[in-house]
Amino acid sequence: MHTDSSRSGAPGSGRRQGQGRAGELLLRTLEDLSQLDFKGFRNALAHAELRGCSRIPWGRLEKADWIDTKNLMLEFYGAEAALDVAITVLEHIHLRHAAALLRESRERALGPAPLLGSSPPDHRSGYKRAVRQAYSRMKDLNARVGESVSLSERYARLVMVTEHRDEQQRECEIAAVGRRHADVMKERASSSIAVADLFKPDTEGWSPKEVVLLGAAGMGKTMTARKIMLDWACDRMFEEFNYVFYIHCREGNLLAGEASMADLLEQCCPGSALPLDEVLQQSEKLLFIIDGFDELRFSVEQPWCELCAEPYERRPVDVILTSLFRRRLLCQSSLLITTRPAALQSLRQLLEHERCAEILGFSEADRREYFQQFFGSTEQAAAAFRFVRGHELLFTMCLVPIVCWIVCTVLRQQLSCAGGLAHSPRTTTGIYVLYLSALLSSLRGRQRQDVPAVLRRLCCLAAGGVRRQRVLFEEKEVQGLALGRQDALPLLLNEHLFQKDIFCVSSYSFIHLSFQEFFAALFYLLEDEGEAQETPMGLSRDVKELLESYGNSRNYFILTVRFLFGLLNEDRRRELEQKTGCKISARVMQDLLEWLQDSQKTALALLMEETGLVRDLELCHCLYELQDERLVAAALRPFTGLCLRGLNLNRFDQVVLSFSLRSFRGLQALELGHCCFLWDEPEDTAGPQPQKKPHREAQEEECTLSPIHMLCQALEASGCKLKTLRLDRCELSGACGAALGSVLGSNPALTELGLAGNKDLGDKGVRLLCEGLRRGAGSLRALRLWQCGLTELSCEILATVLPDTPSLAELHLGGNAVGDSGVWQLSRGLQDPRCRLHTLRLWQCGLTELSCETLAAVLPDTPSLAELHLGGNAVGDGGVRRLSRGLRDPRCRLHTLSLWQCGLSGACCEDVCSVLRAGCTLETLDLSENNLDNGSVRVLCGVLGQHPGSLQALWLQSSGLDEETLQEAAALEQVKLITAPWRFLLPGPDWKCCGCSRGPPQSFGLVVRASNTVCGLTGAAGVGLEQNAFTHRCDGARVLLQRLNQRCNILHGRKPRAQPSRTRGSSRGEGTEVTTAKLSLTH
Repeated sequence: MHTDSSRSGAPGSGRRQGQGRAGELLLRTLEDLSQLDFKGFRNALAHAELRGCSRIPWGRLEKADWIDTKNLMLEFYGAEAALDVAITVLEHIHLRHAAALLRESRERALGPAPLLGSSPPDHRSGYKRAVRQAYSRMKDLNARVGESVSLSERYARLVMVTEHRDEQQRECEIAAVGRRHADVMKERASSSIAVADLFKPDTEGWSPKEVVLLGAAGMGKTMTARKIMLDWACDRMFEEFNYVFYIHCREGNLLAGEASMADLLEQCCPGSALPLDEVLQQSEKLLFIIDGFDELRFSVEQPWCELCAEPYERRPVDVILTSLFRRRLLCQSSLLITTRPAALQSLRQLLEHERCAEILGFSEADRREYFQQFFGSTEQAAAAFRFVRGHELLFTMCLVPIVCWIVCTVLRQQLSCAGGLAHSPRTTTGIYVLYLSALLSSLRGRQRQDVPAVLRRLCCLAAGGVRRQRVLFEEKEVQGLALGRQDALPLLLNEHLFQKDIFCVSSYSFIHLSFQEFFAALFYLLEDEGEAQETPMGLSRDVKELLESYGNSRNYFILTVRFLFGLLNEDRRRELEQKTGCKISARVMQDLLEWLQDSQKTALALLMEETGLVRDLELCHCLYELQDERLVAAALRPFTGLCLRGLNLNRFDQVVLSFSLRSFRGLQALELGHCCFLWDEPEDTAGPQPQKKPHREAQEEECTLSPIHMLCQALEASGCKLKTLRLDRCELSGACGAALGSVLGSNPALTELGLAGNKDLGDKGVRLLCEGLRRGAGSLRALRLWQCGLTELSCEILATVLPDTPSLAELHLGGNAVGDSGVWQLSRGLQDPRCRLHTLRLWQCGLTELSCETLAAVLPDTPSLAELHLGGNAVGDGGVRRLSRGLRDPRCRLHTLSLWQCGLSGACCEDVCSVLRAGCTLETLDLSENNLDNGSVRVLCGVLGQHPGSLQALWLQSSGLDEETLQEAAALEQVKLITAPWRFLLPGPDWKCCGCSRGPPQSFGLVVRASNTVCGLTGAAGVGLEQNAFTHRCDGARVLLQRLNQRCNILHGRKPRAQPSRTRGSSRGEGTEVTTAKLSLTH
C-alpha cells in the first residue's frame, strides 16, 4: 500500500543517505541473480515464512523487476531491515554465497549489523524496532487464534481532503450511488492530501503543529494511525520527529486515579523503557498520535489554572490530556488527533491553529487495490471486484474500509463454496447488518445497554428524513429525539459544521443515504416497547402508508422497501436482535407479499388483461433480499410470465433475476427484449487485452463466460414448464448457443424461441443451439433468428435439424447474409418428408433469382409450407418467373407470398397472372414498394376479375400507380386492395417492437390524451408506448387496439374500414398496422 511516503523527510539527511546506500546494495544483489533465482526470490518474499517478517503481496511482486522489488522491500521493511530480509531470503532459497556477499558488502558500507539479543546502538533505533514488531501485524475482527495479517499488505490509500464542503456538496456525497458517486470521489481524490504531507507547510509557508484526522466510524482512522507508526519506524515518513507515540483514548479511559505524562508514555510505549528525561527535553521533535478523541469519557473543559505544565506532574488523566491539547504541556510537540465527526465541536474548542483532514474513504482505484491485496489471488480479486462493481449500492458503500473488509470476507468465503458468487447467501441487507454489528461491537457497559433506545430514536430520525426526502438534520431535530446525550451517537451519525451568517452551525447525517434508508426500514419492524410506543415526529408505523408512497414516488422509497424485505429474513432478523437487543416483528410480511403481487397489476396490464406477467425487476430485487425460497415461490404463484425490456443487467441484477427464476415454478413465458447482460466492467473491455484472450476463449467454449449462463442455469433448475423464451436484441454472443441448447434440452414444453437482433450470435451460436435441438425440444414450433449474423453455414446446420424437429412450424432467418448458397443448403432439409415447416421468412438475405429457382423446386415437395417471405431481396422479374413454376404445381399449398421491395417491374405481372389462372392456393400477395407500371397492374386486375381463385388481399403500397389504376383495383369485389401507408404502435428512437424487423417507423398514428386513466398513460399528445411491454410480438399491440375500440370513444377520425389483416408475422415483419392517420382516445 502506498502512503506517498517517498515525498516525505528531509532530502540529504544522514538517514536518507543510509537508506540510499542500502538500496544500492540491495539492487546490486538482485541484478546479480539469474532470472530463475530472481523469480524464486520474489516468490519467497510473497509466500515463505521468514522468521516473523511480513510478506509482500504477490500481486505487487508478480510483475516487479529488480528496481520495483528493491523499492517494495524498502517500503515494507525500511532500509536496514530490508537488507536483513534479503539475506534471510537468499539463505532460504539456498543462495548462501549471495547472502554472504551481501552481508560483507553491508558491513563495509554501513557497519556491522546489530546481533539478535545485543544492546541496540541507540534508544531510538531500539524503539523503532519495537514499534515495527508491535505494529507490523494486525488481527481481523474474525481472526482465530494465531491468525494475523500484515498491516502493510492490508492497508490501502484513503482519500483525505482538507477543504470544507458546503451543504449541497455534502448532500451530493451522501446521496450519490454508483457511477455518480465514483465521479464525486474521483473529483475529491484529485485534491487529496497524502498522509506524509499532513505536517508539510502550506503555500504560505505555515506548518501546522496540530492535525485533526476526521472520519466516520469504520472509515480507517485507527488503521491509518497505526500505519503512520509503522511507516515512521521504517523510515518512510515523518523523519523530522525523533519519537512518535501512540495513545488510544479508549485505553486512557481505563486509567484510574492520577498519573503523569511520563506514566502514560511508559504504558503506551512498546519495547524497553526509554530515557524519558532525554526524550522529553526535545519536545519539538515529538509527535503524539491521539487516536479516538470521541471515545474520551470525561470532560476536557478544564480551567487553564488547573492544567499542568510538567511531564512528571501527577494529575487525573483528563487534566493531563487537556493540558496536552491546549498546549500547556509539551507545548512545542506536534499532535495528530483522530476523531469521529460528532466530537468535532468539543475538539474545536481545545485547538487553536489546527489543520483538519477528513477521510472520505476509498476511491474506485483504491477499492480495486484493496481487493487485490485482500485476496492475493489476481483471479479471485478480479472476480470479486467485478461482482461488487456490478452492484451499485454495495460498491458505493465499499468506500468505507470496514464495509470493504466485510464484503471481501463474505465473498472470499463464498468463492470457496460450490456455485461461487452466483449463490451468495449475503444480501445487501445482510451486509448492512454486519456493518451495524461491527460498529456496535466496540461498545461496552452502559453504552451497550443504551443501544435499543438509541436505535429506536435513530430509526425515527431516518424514517422522517426519508419521508421528507432529507439527508441533513438540524441539531434541534437530533436533540429533540434525545439523541444528543447518547454515547453511541458518534458511531451512527456524522456531524457537519457549516457557516451560517457569522456563526457555525451543526448538521447531522448518516454516513450514506442508503444507511439512513436501512434504519428507516427498521423503523417499521421494531416492536413497540416502553418509550417507543408513541413515535416522535408524528410518524406512523403502518407499512401500508409507506407502500402507498412508494407507488406514488418510488425513487425515494425503493431502497427502504428492499430493506424491509431483507430484514424480514428469519436469519437476519435473529442476528439483528442478538446484536441490538431490540425485538423485530414479522407482522408486515403478508402485507408486503400482497403489495408485491398487486404492484404488477398496472393500468395497462389490466387493460390488456395480462395481469399474470411480472414486468418489474425491482420485484426480483425485493424477493432476493428476502432469501426465503418458500415465500418467494408463494409470491410468484399468481404469475405465469416475466417480461423486462430495455435494461442493462449488471452482474448483481443477473444474480437477482436468476434467484427468482429458480423459484418460479409456474413460469411459462420469459421475455427480455433489448436487455444487455453485462459481464465485464467497462474498463475491462476498453482497449486490447491479448493476455486475457486465450483464457477467455477457453471459458467461452465451456459456456462459463456466456452472458446468459447464469440465467439458463436458473431456468433448468426451476423445474418450470417454459413455453416461450424471447431474448431479442440482448447482445448475445456465440457462446450463448450452448446455454440455450441446454435449456431446449431440459424444457420439452418450449414452443417458441426468439433470438432476433443478436448480431454476434453467428454460426457458432446456431451450431451450439442445434446440438440442444437434437437432444430435445420436441415441442418447439417457432425459431426466430433474424439479424443474428448468420451465413450459409447456419443454413447447412439447420437443414440437418429440420427433419428431426417435425414440430417446428416457423423459421425466421431474415436480415442474415445467407445468400443463394444458404437457401440451397436449407432446401435439402425442407424437401425431407419429415419436415413440417409452415412459415419461412427470408427477407433481406441477399438472395437473387437463383434462390427462387431453388425454392420453386421445394414448393411441390413441401406441402406444409404455407408462408414464404422474400421481401427486400433483389430477385427481380426473373426470380418471379422461376418461382411461378413451383407455384403452378398443384402440390404447392402456399397461401402467403411476400415480394415487397424485390426490384420488380410490370413484367412480373404476366407470371403472376399465369399463377392465378392455374388456380393456386395464394390468399395474400404482397408486391409493395416495387416499380410496377399502370398497364401491367390493370392486366393483373383483369385476370383477378375473371380468376380470383382464393386470393383475398393484394398489397400494392408505394408501387408508383396512378389514381385511375388504384380505383380499378379497388373495384375488385372478392380481393381487397391495400395501399395505405404503414402505421406502427411502438415508435421511438430506440425501436423496441420485438419481432418487427424493418426498423423504426417514420410516423406514428396513435395519440393519447393525458386524462386516459384506463391506459395509465400520462403526458402530452403524441406520447410513445415503447416502454410498455406488449407480449406475443405485436399481438399485444393488436390486443391493445381491440381493448381501446371497446372501451374508448374515438373523438377524431373515423373507425378504419375493416381490411384483411396480415397473418401474424407478415412480410413487413411482425407489425400491426393502423390505417387511420390519427386517433385521439379518452376514457
